[in-house]
Amino acid sequence: MEQLSVKPAEGKLGILVVGNGAVATTFMTGVLMARRGLAKPIGSMTQYDKVRVGRGADKRYLHYGDIVSLANLNDIVFGCWDVYPQNAYQSAVYAEVLKREDIEPVRDELEKIVPMPAAFDKNYAKRLDGDNVKPCTNRWQMVEMLRDDIRRFRKEQDCNRVVVLWAASTEIYVPVNKDIHYRLQDLEQAMKADDREHIAPSMCYAYAALIEGCPFVMGAPNTTVDIPAMWELAEKTKMPIAGKDFKTGQTLVKSGFAPIIGTRCLGLEGWFSTNILGNRDGLVLDVPENFRTKEVSKLSTLETILKADEQPDLYSDYYHKVRINYYPPRNDNKESWDNIDIRGWMGYPMQIKINFLCRDSILAAPVCLDLCLLIDLAARAGRYGTQRFLSFFLKSPMHDYTRGEEAVNHLYQQHTLLKNAIREMGGYEADEEID
Repeated sequence: MEQLSVKPAEGKLGILVVGNGAVATTFMTGVLMARRGLAKPIGSMTQYDKVRVGRGADKRYLHYGDIVSLANLNDIVFGCWDVYPQNAYQSAVYAEVLKREDIEPVRDELEKIVPMPAAFDKNYAKRLDGDNVKPCTNRWQMVEMLRDDIRRFRKEQDCNRVVVLWAASTEIYVPVNKDIHYRLQDLEQAMKADDREHIAPSMCYAYAALIEGCPFVMGAPNTTVDIPAMWELAEKTKMPIAGKDFKTGQTLVKSGFAPIIGTRCLGLEGWFSTNILGNRDGLVLDVPENFRTKEVSKLSTLETILKADEQPDLYSDYYHKVRINYYPPRNDNKESWDNIDIRGWMGYPMQIKINFLCRDSILAAPVCLDLCLLIDLAARAGRYGTQRFLSFFLKSPMHDYTRGEEAVNHLYQQHTLLKNAIREMGGYEADEEID
C-alpha cells in the first residue's frame, strides 16, 4: 500500500493542559518519571499495545511507534492553566494521588510548571474558588488572552507543535442551540456579544487552540467541541478534534461488558450504576447542573450497544440509571457499583454485580498521554475534524448527530477503529471490519 504523507514527529511537542489538578499532575508526573526510567507507563496503549499489520506469511505484530512516527516522551513539554496558582509539584502533593517518593524525583521539573491564569466563569463551576483567573470582561477577550498564552508558550518552550488537552472540571450542562452552535459565524458573534449562557469558557479554549493551529481534546463531558460550529472551525483550520470525557472506570467496564450480554443474546431488564468519588471532580459534580453534563455522557453508552430495534425481544424496555455521589473520604479512589438484571432462557431472571475500586487519575493519566500523542499524529497525517478513531478513550464519542450518525460505544469495535487508523497512517491496509 502507498505510504501516506505523515510528517515525522520532530522537535518538541508542547502539551497545554487546561487544569492542574489530580488528573493533570498525575499525567505529568508519570511522563516525567517514565522518561527517567523511574516508572512504567502502564495502561498506555501507545506505549504497550501492538497491532497486526499484514496477513498470512507477512503478518507481524508491532507497537504503534514501530508503525507510525509518535512523539517521544523525552520530547514532551508541559504547560497548563488553572484557577489555583500552585505549581504542578504543589498540586500533585495536594491531590494525594501519588506517594511523595513518586513525586520527589521530578520535583525540579514539576515546580517549573506554573499554571497560567485560567479563563474562568464561576457560574460554570460554582464549587471552585480559585483566584488565578484572567481579568476578562467578555468572552471574546477570553479567546484573545488564551491565544496570547498559546503563542507565548510555543515560543518560550521552542515547540514544533502544541496540543491542548482539557483535564479540568465538568462545566454545567450547555444544551446545543441551533441559532448559536450550528454555524461558526453565529458562534463567533455570540462570543463577541459576550453571550455567557451559550458560550462556556471551555469553548473559548477550544476556539483559541484551533485558531492557533493546535489540536484540541475535550476530556470532560462538556458540550465544547461537540457542536457543528466547532466542526466547521476544525475543517477551516485543518485541525483534528476529539471528545468527550475520558473513559476510565465504570464506563470502560460498561462498554466492555455490555457486548458480552449482546453477543450471548441475553436479555436486559435494567442496569443501575452508582459511584462515590471525593476529589475536586466529585466536588464539582455534587452540583446538579454539573452532574447533568456527566449524566448525559454516561447514559449514552448502552443504547448504542444493546439496541432495541435490532433485538426487540431482548432490549426493548430496559431501565438504565446512573448516579454519582460526592464522598470526601475516598478522595481520588473512586468506587463504582453496577447492578445488572438480565434475562436468560425462557425469561428467567439473573443478576450480575460489578464492584470496581479504581483510582480515577491513575486510569485517566495514560488516556491523557494516548490522546495527546495520537491527535498529534493525526494532525501530522493531515487528518482534521472529529477523530472517530479516538472513541476508544472517550465515554461519549463525538459523532455527527445532525445527520443521524450513531456513536460507536462498543469497546471492541472502538479498538478496531483505532487499529485501522494506525494501520492506515502507517501505510498499511485497514483490514479489519467492524461487525
